[in-house]
Amino acid sequence: MHDLMIRNAHLPDGRSGVDILVRQGRIEVIAERLPKISIPEIDANGDLLSTPFVDAHFHMDAVLSYGLPRVNQSGTLLEGIALWGELKPMLTQEALIARAIEYCDWAIAKGLLAIRTHVDICDDRLLAAEALLEVKRQVAPYIDLQLVAFPQDGLLRSPTAFDNLKRAIAMGVDVVGGIPHFERTMAEGAESVRLLCEFAAEKGLRVDMHCDESDDPLSRHIETLAFHTQRLGLYNRVTGSHLTSMHSMDNYYVSKLLPLMREAGVAAIANPLINITLQGRHDTYPKRRGMTRVPEMLAAGIDVAFGHDCVMDPWYSLGSGDMLEVASMGLHVAQMTGQQAMRQCFDAVTKTPAKIMGLDGYGLQPGCFADFVILDAASSIEALRLRPVRRYVIKRGQIISETPKQEALLHLSGRETRVSFRRQGDGKGA
Repeated sequence: MHDLMIRNAHLPDGRSGVDILVRQGRIEVIAERLPKISIPEIDANGDLLSTPFVDAHFHMDAVLSYGLPRVNQSGTLLEGIALWGELKPMLTQEALIARAIEYCDWAIAKGLLAIRTHVDICDDRLLAAEALLEVKRQVAPYIDLQLVAFPQDGLLRSPTAFDNLKRAIAMGVDVVGGIPHFERTMAEGAESVRLLCEFAAEKGLRVDMHCDESDDPLSRHIETLAFHTQRLGLYNRVTGSHLTSMHSMDNYYVSKLLPLMREAGVAAIANPLINITLQGRHDTYPKRRGMTRVPEMLAAGIDVAFGHDCVMDPWYSLGSGDMLEVASMGLHVAQMTGQQAMRQCFDAVTKTPAKIMGLDGYGLQPGCFADFVILDAASSIEALRLRPVRRYVIKRGQIISETPKQEALLHLSGRETRVSFRRQGDGKGA
């Protein structure tokens, strides 16, 4: 835990010229022109200081595996799933850990300090779960890593999936996952939701299901998820991820569905980069965008976050761990170009996913952890426009990544920049 003074920062809520005093890794005071004391100082020089970026939907077990064992030629969701099935028997714990750690270094440099990652538990070896539990241990000083037990091949479709999921939870995996639309029938999908929600209620766990990642307007497992959330008292502990079928549903049905989600306290996570890439593949023209109804859900009072989902894996050959890229895509796809709407898109990669994950001490109030990112931008909207370098990334009051101001300016003119890392211990990567 560290002491630090940050001077002359601009905050996402519009306050400017703000000083922040950090004591023992927590925010002690936020005010203008705090008196000088004998602790390290950073001059934000009017730049934006935000809480760290948060990715509430990711697949770290597959990250950086692009091209293994072959490339997804069609670029479709189903070929990606098939490719992952081919790759799973070849995975080693060492390779899984190495790729995940490399991505965590990318994330830290981008100011991404909290990630919820789904972990495939349909391999009876639970290799990925063991590997990511080790990664979680290694990166704990820098990244809050939350693991979801994810039955990629279907809870009921895969004979050992439910037992494996229970084993993974017993090993220390945090959240109960599911994929009801991938079961053999709608009825089995609904049954998988019931079983998983009851298990989560029994264990006191959060739930995050891949739900209705389809263009089929009759894929309505989110309704079942909201029903069981209410029935079992899981309010504010359940998330439906993707929800792309909602983009194809008729408005009357959605007008009933959204209040049900709000009453149940079910949050939603859209994945703009992947949803816009994978959905609508069977359309000619007019062609559906595929991403769920973000503005409508926000207007209904539902918590909505944006996730990165994939980076260089069987489903997506691009990505860099930059949540501003994710928010920018979400902004464009959802046509959220109003001032307040753009601020909501920034919130969708910061405080909203932090709320969904239940992160302790996250925020910009006295008493919260001193976890910040300082960006070379004057506001959250300018940050979305520029996607600027991160001048400082700070964890518990300690600088863990830094790009000098001069180099940040060079970056905006198209010249190369260098990121330097300051780490505890031997100075190696996280």
